[in-house]
Amino acid sequence: MTALAPVLWGTTYLTTTMFLPADRPLLAGVLRALPAGLLLLALSRQLPQGPWWWKSWVLGMLNIGAFFALLFVAAYRLPGGVAAIVGGVQPLLVAVLASAVLNEKLTVSRVLAGAAGVLGVALIVLQSQARLDALGLAAAAGGTVSMAAGTVLAKKWGQPVSRAGRPVTPLATTAWQLIAGGACLSVFLLVFEGLPADPLTDTNILGFLYLSVVGTAFAYFCWFRGLSKLPAGAAAFLGLLSPVVAIVLGWAVAGQSMGALQIVGIAVVLVSVAAGVRLGNPRRGAGKLRPENSAANYARKPSA
Repeated sequence: MTALAPVLWGTTYLTTTMFLPADRPLLAGVLRALPAGLLLLALSRQLPQGPWWWKSWVLGMLNIGAFFALLFVAAYRLPGGVAAIVGGVQPLLVAVLASAVLNEKLTVSRVLAGAAGVLGVALIVLQSQARLDALGLAAAAGGTVSMAAGTVLAKKWGQPVSRAGRPVTPLATTAWQLIAGGACLSVFLLVFEGLPADPLTDTNILGFLYLSVVGTAFAYFCWFRGLSKLPAGAAAFLGLLSPVVAIVLGWAVAGQSMGALQIVGIAVVLVSVAAGVRLGNPRRGAGKLRPENSAANYARKPSA
């Protein structure tokens, strides 16, 4: 189920190019995150308690707000292939952070699996005429660091506990992060891009509905639910499925070409993902997320 998240994220490029208005990346980010967060909040009907007000804001900024904004800068200033390769480093970065913060074991085999994933993504997306841009590279690297840090922090902080002492569902915590990230993106939209002058078409609305409900609300719920049950390092490897889905959809739907190197790259990525998930299992019991407080602890902390 966790793999559904990067698979659905892989449909974003095709959806954007076919259904959304051109050159409005921040608008797309806001209409992805905010409606999705409000929908999940309506379904969960739970608000943050105590420290989870600021924790949700931090996670929302890292996983949604800052990540989307930096991703858009990188998309404008770099060829898509270069940005994807920088993003492909994320499993390695998560593995290093998880070993330091979560005590997940970092092995040579896991590092090699991550390096193979980067190589596979490069074979899939990199073109010989790709040009580099310093600001674009910095934005792509910043987005990768932001998402990696958000993934590890989400795992470290675990699931909050309600006043009744029961763990809050990933549905609610996903909603809080999407709303926080969407609110951050709204500020960037108003300052740098402005509101659209022309009304959205029916095609635009259908595209935004799919992107918000399926590609964001459902996808991020799957991601954070999976992160609550899997080691952070193992979940991060699943993110490499996104460029595979994007290139296959481009070939099947948009008529884009797919050469022998890209097919080899797809195979390398799939092997890397399989190895990374298998090697990502830490010692017994370390991968399963526990609530941050038991009912007894919660009773001793009325302020929480």
